[in-house]
Amino acid sequence: MSVKPWEGFPADREGVVKYQLDFRPGPAPRWPGYSGLEAWRRILFRLRLIGKDPERYGGLSYGNLSQRFGSGFVISATQTGALALLAPAHYCLVERVDIEANRVVARGVRPPSSEALTHGAVYQAAPGVQVVMHGHCPDIWRHARRLGLPKTPPGAAYGTPALAAAVRRLVQTLPVAAILVMGGHPDGVLAYGPSPEQAGQLLVTTLARAWALNLVSDQEDKS
Repeated sequence: MSVKPWEGFPADREGVVKYQLDFRPGPAPRWPGYSGLEAWRRILFRLRLIGKDPERYGGLSYGNLSQRFGSGFVISATQTGALALLAPAHYCLVERVDIEANRVVARGVRPPSSEALTHGAVYQAAPGVQVVMHGHCPDIWRHARRLGLPKTPPGAAYGTPALAAAVRRLVQTLPVAAILVMGGHPDGVLAYGPSPEQAGQLLVTTLARAWALNLVSDQEDKS
């Protein structure tokens, strides 16, 4: 069936599905990497890179992650960021992504994340990538230039074909494990790599570097 952006949410709000979705309800995906991926998701949740905050993004959940599986990928379902623990039923199997047509084909218990198009762009750009993690981090986003992080154009908004295409072009120029900032998606950070450990450690290490910059700024303000 074709699913449109959720009724009741303006299309420009964070967390709202903007692509055309062909979704078939079915059983939860079962894949061997579930435990490893979910373990790292719990770390990101505790660090508030994934979650829900009534004072941010209109109170909607934020953050998602995915893992390549077969010819497609599994991704956390839409609006699951508020949950500390995800079961397989909270993940969805994306079978096909067409960036130019703004279309996603998926099946599972719940529809996929609003960022499924962007995750698909990473997998298309880099065959060696197995995991993609999308977190929201004001500290990393604000210090992107000082951290030396690549950034997508500010005009490419979240969940759009423009952002997915920009991510695909950028990833083609980067190593198989990297982190980038979404210039048109406030606080949006994307980390990816050949394994959950490589993507997760890269994201956490970058967070520590951003926090260190905060401490330096604090000391400069006091001097």
